[in-house]
Amino acid sequence: QVQLVEFGGGLVQAGGSLRLSCAASGVTFSNCGLGWFRQAPGREREFVAAISWSPAYTYYLDSVKGRFTISRDNAKNTVNLQMNSLKPEDTAVYSCAAAPHAPLRGWNARVSGNYDYWGQGTQVTVSS
Repeated sequence: QVQLVEFGGGLVQAGGSLRLSCAASGVTFSNCGLGWFRQAPGREREFVAAISWSPAYTYYLDSVKGRFTISRDNAKNTVNLQMNSLKPEDTAVYSCAAAPHAPLRGWNARVSGNYDYWGQGTQVTVSS
């Protein structure tokens, strides 16, 4: 059974940083396209960042470019999202997602329907 679990959410002031991690069991991340999505109250789920595999191209939502960094640690079977210079509009529930055996290049990496497995999400709240 595949399980993804996110860690690292919390409350932070604007301008602060958080690091989210997602650990997996039942699936090998080294063979997966991996992504982070977020959903704020009353809004649709939104793509945030993704990383493909072999090679590891990265993709970002325009509004987080230069502030967020996605990375993968295949040895630990985790995917991370370093979030710096956080803004109140970054407040949302953040979820990781995995697509086994799918490189997910370009636009495909931004489409939530291309991911097979999802975590439950972790709340990120940025106060002004």
